Amino acid sequence: MIIDDLTKRGLAHPPKWLPGNCHYLAIVGSESYGANIAGSSDRDIQGFCIPPKEDVFPHLNGEIPGFGLQHQRFNVYQEHHINDTNHKMEYDLAVYSIVKFFHLAMENNPNILDVISVPTQCVVHATAIGQMVRDNRKMFYHAGAFHKFRGYAFASMSKIVSGANRSNPKRAADIEKNGYDTKFLMHCVRLALECEQLLLTGELDLQRDSQTLLSIRRGEWTLEDGKKWWAEKERALETAYTNCKVLPHTPNEEKIKQLLIDCLEQHYGSLATVISRAPALDALVNDMDALLSKYRN
Repeated sequence: MIIDDLTKRGLAHPPKWLPGNCHYLAIVGSESYGANIAGSSDRDIQGFCIPPKEDVFPHLNGEIPGFGLQHQRFNVYQEHHINDTNHKMEYDLAVYSIVKFFHLAMENNPNILDVISVPTQCVVHATAIGQMVRDNRKMFYHAGAFHKFRGYAFASMSKIVSGANRSNPKRAADIEKNGYDTKFLMHCVRLALECEQLLLTGELDLQRDSQTLLSIRRGEWTLEDGKKWWAEKERALETAYTNCKVLPHTPNEEKIKQLLIDCLEQHYGSLATVISRAPALDALVNDMDALLSKYRN
């Protein structure tokens, strides 16, 4: 497992418990979109882990939410520009707590949906728990993706116009060559096409539009081409969102929560003494008891 290897060689520095509790890792970014430029030695890897039980359930350590000193719980481990000279590769790593990961996925955060939707060949590590989440990835998809993906796409387009990232030598050379940052335009187009795909088909194939993305990276689109395309696509996305029939309008939080509990239980063992798995049943029993008490008296 890549993080374990980088940690043992002193190149990565995650929390000590993380390498042995990592359940899913995938190559993301241009490589997963099929839009990687030949000769690139950068690799983005993201995924999720399951922190120690007391971190997920702080009451086990006596913490009362909202009272007194609150323990800073683990959300994400990130480390960038890890230079692995053995494999001539530079890594950027991001490993989320499964709780944070599920929450972001439920919100249809584009980056997180990409992680569990990459092509099979881009999955570099998956335990039974990791595979279970990947197999159920459609559970997270909903029409609210429109708001998130459009927002991210708009942000990428804004960065092109403002000329952001000129301090990065590679990106500065791209701007000098093409008159704008082609990577920002690629991401804007990618996000819009992914959103459209979700709203029209309920599916997410990250490499479906790889040739379009590659043509942008090669500088075959002018900035004006990109602006015109985005203006038209934004209107098309609004229509697709309004008429979407293939996805629920909002996420099924209870169903997603149950999947999260199943993952945690498979990792920790039984959670019967930690959480109630049937709150609705408990409420029904309480209501029945209150009704019966009228007749007991």
